[in-house]
Amino acid sequence: MTAEGFLEGRRLQMARGVMLQCIMGGYPPARFYGSDDGDLALIPDPTQIHRLPWSKQPRAFAICDADELTGESSNLSTRGQLKKVIKQYMDLGLKPVVATELEFFVFAPNSDPTQPFQPPVGLDGRREDGHSAFSVSSNNGLRPFFSEVYECMAALGLPRDTFMHEMGVSQFEINLLHGDALLLADQTFLFKHLLKEVALKHGLTVVCMAKPLAHTPGSSMHVHQSVIQADNGLNVFSDEAGEPTATFRHFIAGQQACMADFTALFAPNVNSYQRLCHPYASPNNACWSHDNRAAGLRIPASSPSARRVENRLPGADANPYLAIAVSLAAGLYGIEHKLEPSEPIQGEFNVPDNLSLPCTLHAALERLKRSQLARELFGNEFIEGYIASKTMELTSFLDEITPWERRVLAAQA
Repeated sequence: MTAEGFLEGRRLQMARGVMLQCIMGGYPPARFYGSDDGDLALIPDPTQIHRLPWSKQPRAFAICDADELTGESSNLSTRGQLKKVIKQYMDLGLKPVVATELEFFVFAPNSDPTQPFQPPVGLDGRREDGHSAFSVSSNNGLRPFFSEVYECMAALGLPRDTFMHEMGVSQFEINLLHGDALLLADQTFLFKHLLKEVALKHGLTVVCMAKPLAHTPGSSMHVHQSVIQADNGLNVFSDEAGEPTATFRHFIAGQQACMADFTALFAPNVNSYQRLCHPYASPNNACWSHDNRAAGLRIPASSPSARRVENRLPGADANPYLAIAVSLAAGLYGIEHKLEPSEPIQGEFNVPDNLSLPCTLHAALERLKRSQLARELFGNEFIEGYIASKTMELTSFLDEITPWERRVLAAQA
C-alpha cells in the first residue's frame, strides 16, 4: 500500500483463503475458508508499525490483525488465536509472560536445492568447519552482517538478551527478552523477517528450517512461559516462601495433557520431524524435568520470581503466534481443570508410552484430526483449515522421490 493510502486510513482487504495458503502456494478447497472466499480486513496494530532500516527506499512494515468485515477477529488468524488465549488469562486476573529462543543458520546462497547448504566464506576467506560452538569470536567472519542485524534490531526497538553461536555449522541463537506474549510473538516474527532481509543485502541466506543439515543439530524456537498476577505482577508459579505452587503443577500438567494432540501445531512441516529424530538436543516427549534438556518440558534453574516452564518442542520453523498460543492454551487448560503432572524425570530416562509424541507429520496430523480438545480450544474452523493446508503440503512432499531413495533403493533386486 502507498504511504499516502495508509496515512489516509484506507482499509486493506484480503481474501479469507489466503489465511490457509500452503507453503507451495496452493489452497485447500474453498469449504475450509468459506465458499464465497470473501474478504477479511487487515487492521494495523498501531504499536507495530516500523520504518525498515535496511531498505534504501523508504518503506514501512505494519503488523496487522485479520478481522472479519463484521469486526470480530477471524478464526483463521493465528495472531487472533493468541489474543483470544491472552484474554482468557486476563479474565482470570492473570497475564502470561513469555520469551523465545530462536536458532537459525547463516549459509552461502544455494541456487540448486538438490545440493546441501554450505556455510558462507568469512572475512578470513574460509568456510566455518563447525568447531565454533559458544566461541566469543565465532561470528567474526560474518561481522558486517551481524553488525547490521544489531543496528536494525535497535532501530526497530527489538531488545535482545543474548546472541551466541550454536552447535551447528554456522548456526546461531538469539534470546529475546521476556515480556508480554503478543509483543514477543510480534518481535519473533519481525526478527525472522529482519534476518532474511539483511542477509540478502550481504549476499547470504538465513535459513529457519528445523533441520537444514544432516548429522547436525536442528534449530529450535524454545518458548519460556510464566504467569503473573495482572494487578501486582507477582509470579503465580511461586508462593511467598519461594516454593512451587499448585498453579505451577497444573500448568505443567496441562502442557503434558495437550502436547501429543498439538504436536502438528508446534512442528508444522515434514522437516520438523527430522529435527525431532535427535533424542537429546530436540526432545520429542512430554516429560518434564528440573534443568534436564532431554525433557520436552524443562524447568530452568532460576530464582522463585523467575520460575518458568520451557517448552522445547517448537522448531525455528514454527509460527510464533501459533506456537505461543497453543502452549499457553495448554497450560491454562491444566490450571482450569486442576490437572496434576507426572513425576519429574532426571538423568537418562526412557519415555513412557503415554508421554511420547507423534514422530512424523502424518502421525501428528492424524492425532490432531482426532483431537476434540484442539477443536474446543481453537475452534473447528481453524483446526479443519489447518489440517487441510498441511495435508496438501504433506501430499506435495510425498509426490517427489528423494535422492536417498534413488541412491539406496535403485540397486535393490
